[in-house]
Amino acid sequence: MRITNILDRLGGGRWESIFPKITAFFSTGIILIGLNVLILAGSAAYLLWVDPQQPEIVSAAVQEEKLPIAISQVSRAQPSPTPTILPSLTMTPSPSPTFLASPTPLPTAAPALPLQASIEDIQGHRQSMPLSCESRSAVDWAAYFGISIDEFIFHNGLPVSENPDLGFVGDVYGSWGQIPPDPYGVHAEPIAQRLREFGLNAKAVRDMTWLELKTELAAGRPVILWVVGHIAQGTPVPYTTSGGAVTTVSKFEHTVIAVGYTENKITVLDGARVYTRHKGEFLKSWGVLKNQAVIWID
Repeated sequence: MRITNILDRLGGGRWESIFPKITAFFSTGIILIGLNVLILAGSAAYLLWVDPQQPEIVSAAVQEEKLPIAISQVSRAQPSPTPTILPSLTMTPSPSPTFLASPTPLPTAAPALPLQASIEDIQGHRQSMPLSCESRSAVDWAAYFGISIDEFIFHNGLPVSENPDLGFVGDVYGSWGQIPPDPYGVHAEPIAQRLREFGLNAKAVRDMTWLELKTELAAGRPVILWVVGHIAQGTPVPYTTSGGAVTTVSKFEHTVIAVGYTENKITVLDGARVYTRHKGEFLKSWGVLKNQAVIWID
């Protein structure tokens, strides 16, 4: 049943004229209320989101809303795994190539010397002058190697000097047993030089050893030696020439030719005589004048 019919029964026909007005009133009021609500809502939104005078309030509101979420997210976040640092590879240097040295050749062992040696085919002669033992030994040694020399000729060709290392000292007819500058004799160097003048491969040496001497004799090469007396004890004497040169001399300076050896002995040709001396006795006598000798060299 319509509302107007009800009102007509209650109030007669008056409601038919009033009802349209009431309906129009309420319809207009509702529309105005709705508009007011929309305007208020828009203003509030404008103030909250657009008003430039309240940025801090809006920002704070946003932060308060987001803070619980951020905290919960952090609390649930799993810690990043600790990075595993791989140790750097240590480069092992390539081993340097090993160069094998060529084996050092072992020294060839010297042939063992015979226990004894003897040179038989050498002849000696008595010296012709009191102090010509060096010349006599030299010409007998030369004869063994095939060169014949007269003793006088050999001696007269020697240089003369106050130094026996450079030439003959004093008068060859002087007394034996003196030392320079008195009549004395001559040492190995001038004798070797004089022998070379006759074409012989002669060499003067000093500090020759017992082994080296035996080596020469074992090879069949006789050796001229400077000793004291007839291989006797002696005393070395320092001698200074007028020119300042210093050498060693000894009383009873003498020469012999070594022609053989055994284990403990040596055999010598002294002028025309051949005799043997013990090794120890010989080495002492030979050592007085520094183990001088004249040897053959190829």
